[in-house]
Amino acid sequence: MTSEGRGTENNAMRRALRRAADGRALDVTEAAVLLTARGPIGQPSALDDLLTTAAAVRDAGLADAGRPGVITFSKKVFIPLTRLCRDRCHYCTFATVPHRLPAEYLEIEEVLQIAREGARQGCKEALFTLGDRPEERWPQARRWLDERGYDSTLSYLRACAIAVLEETGLLPHLNPGVLSWAELQRLKPVAPSMGMMLETTATRLWSEPGGPHFGSPDKEPAVRLRVLEDAGRVGVPFTTGILIGIGETLDERAESLFAIRRAMKEYGHIQEVIVQNFRAKPDTAMRGMPDAELHDLAATIAVARLVLGPKARIQAPPNLIDEEYALLIRAGIDDWGGVSPVTPDHVNPERPWPALDELAEQTKAAGFVLRERLTIYPEYARRGVPWLDARLTPHVEALMEHGSGLADEAARPVGRPWQEPDGGLEDSGRTDLFAAIDTEGRSADRRGDFDTVYGDWSEVATRVPQSAPERLDGDVHSGLALAASDPASLLDPAHEAAALALFNADGPALEELVRIADDLRREAAGDDITYVINRNINFSNVCYVGCRFCAFAQRERDADAYRLSYEEVADRAEDAWRVGATEVCMQGGIDPKLPVGAYAELVRAVKARVPGMHVHAFSPMEVVTAASKAGVSIRDWLTQLKEAGLDTIPGTAAEILDDEVRWVLTKGKLPTSAWVEVVTTAHELGIRSSSTMMYGHVDHPGHWLGHFRVLAGIQDRTGGFTEFVALPFVHHSAPIYLAGIARPGPTWRDNRAVHAMARVLLHGRIANIQCSWVKLGDEGTVAMLRGGANDLGGTLMEETISRMAGSEHGSARTREELESIGRAAGRPVRQRTTVYGSVPAGA
Repeated sequence: MTSEGRGTENNAMRRALRRAADGRALDVTEAAVLLTARGPIGQPSALDDLLTTAAAVRDAGLADAGRPGVITFSKKVFIPLTRLCRDRCHYCTFATVPHRLPAEYLEIEEVLQIAREGARQGCKEALFTLGDRPEERWPQARRWLDERGYDSTLSYLRACAIAVLEETGLLPHLNPGVLSWAELQRLKPVAPSMGMMLETTATRLWSEPGGPHFGSPDKEPAVRLRVLEDAGRVGVPFTTGILIGIGETLDERAESLFAIRRAMKEYGHIQEVIVQNFRAKPDTAMRGMPDAELHDLAATIAVARLVLGPKARIQAPPNLIDEEYALLIRAGIDDWGGVSPVTPDHVNPERPWPALDELAEQTKAAGFVLRERLTIYPEYARRGVPWLDARLTPHVEALMEHGSGLADEAARPVGRPWQEPDGGLEDSGRTDLFAAIDTEGRSADRRGDFDTVYGDWSEVATRVPQSAPERLDGDVHSGLALAASDPASLLDPAHEAAALALFNADGPALEELVRIADDLRREAAGDDITYVINRNINFSNVCYVGCRFCAFAQRERDADAYRLSYEEVADRAEDAWRVGATEVCMQGGIDPKLPVGAYAELVRAVKARVPGMHVHAFSPMEVVTAASKAGVSIRDWLTQLKEAGLDTIPGTAAEILDDEVRWVLTKGKLPTSAWVEVVTTAHELGIRSSSTMMYGHVDHPGHWLGHFRVLAGIQDRTGGFTEFVALPFVHHSAPIYLAGIARPGPTWRDNRAVHAMARVLLHGRIANIQCSWVKLGDEGTVAMLRGGANDLGGTLMEETISRMAGSEHGSARTREELESIGRAAGRPVRQRTTVYGSVPAGA
């Protein structure tokens, strides 16, 4: 390198060091520059300056956390549930082949033997490590699971975790590799924390022959990044990290840290980041690669500290660092990870754990105190719900030092039942909110944890989708022609431009679209305007999912929070029956203290009191969450509800069936694929549903069109939708609007176009298009009934969800009021059943 080149390089280093020392945010380029910092420690050098700055950031974070000068570790046992794996990582000696193992998996009793010995020696964590989905590669693994009645490795892992909790009291930490949103939901109730190393975002190391991850489907960076995000959406305290020295460039290493930071900021769930150095192992494809150099490791830890900030908990495995404890403490770590007095590190068996006494001495020599923590970090353990499932609370509290949230070092694990919270549902909180919302309003315009529960709003704002292309007049004309002659063909991708143009239609084009929609309404549903006499019953508004559009959900301690007992729900159903209702619609928040059996009990309570009442209940989000908590399939769960008396389900929780929008709008709600699975399965079981779309927030017409395509595809397969309900976004108290990210709901033009296009696009598939008087008001409802809609919805009797969001159109309508709205639209009005049958005379 020329002297000019070295000067430029030195200038970049000085600038990056100065910005870091001044507390300025680094970009990827500056982080990559700092990764090259080298020089003697304890003397003026770039590396020494970098470590000094990083250590100061770490110290500030520990002081803010209330544990200055404390470095933590977890006392654990390592349980290698299976060493079979479908991946082929070129540096791994943990994964092997069936003929080299005495058995494909550890038996549950073998798992418990390890855990019991750990409990006897004072361990508090049971670290489950295993290969990714071995049954998908190895027939022997599939056979082993089948012989014992498990449908997957993850089902067996769940059973083992429960056994460890109940028999030993150790707290499971699960490292099963790549998981879906639904799988994370299923495992969260049995483990206080989970983890998966990101390793790297360098796709070429996975996609190119000879790369360390080539041939390993679960090591695709995009897949692993999706897991990080899904873990945040589900609210799992999650451990991740990077593996350095496997062939990545310094830019790629820096990009990996920034990817972790993005997930951490948006969801707040990354409890720990591991910076692990590659160590070559014999009998692997990468046995000739040099080990990652320790000064390289120190610089990477320091940069991780600066990028991730003072609140991050950063770990380096102490058995991989050649006793350079002081160096890594200088670099900014605040945790040594899990250390076992019982079991070896099965991933790095050639490198034993340091003795705990030695680790404490080395930590003390660097000026710090070593303290034991639990597998769930103190910040999450102290907060409990929503980070910790209610069934795990007794296990964690028994081992936790109250106040600090660290481990109570005097506590010894004891097996405890893993079970539902005691009792069923009891009345609590503001149970009169359904009525008081119209007279007294809500206690505050937002819930108490507004600034934290939804993630970092600045990060959320970066994900808002870009607007769809503007319409062209030629596309409008062709779209109107198709709407009149072959309306459903507008769902065909070949006619996408025409469909989008109609969604954006205005002026005379919009009037023509509305006229066509009303003609199609007459053809599909006749002139009658229909309505149902029903009652909404929201049995709990306690919810911690963190949907960013929802103003209904409350924390348990919020002033407006409530739960209803089975008796109260049955009372309200009976009251509704007495005034002519034929349906109750029951939905609630995803209440962590709601027993999984409560859903069936709610249905039974209503049917026992009012046998003839139609029970229309439980959104797909409620279904998938309850099934996951119960550890059963969606099909089995819906079958149980049907046997209890469930008649139909609402097709709510759909919002926009496009994950690009859903993850901005909802944070933790079920992905599109899960919504489709629930609704499709319900239809296959003979449980029909409505369908919905909430629009006018961070979406655009391209998303609306995609949503209708999803609905049409389901209807073609199942025929199970009874209606489509267009739901304008009510913005007034919606968190995502208060944060300045969402639009203030749809415009009047949007409402007319969406209702008209629903009629056009679903023609021949779904005959009934419903408009929401509670969101549109009487005047708006009449306009929609003249532009494609044929149904008014229900009397509701109580409506809390839209009213909490700021809807100004009340929460109930009488039969007479609904009929008056219908007559204002100039057509006959009649009562219907939930599934659009006729109501017997005199009912």
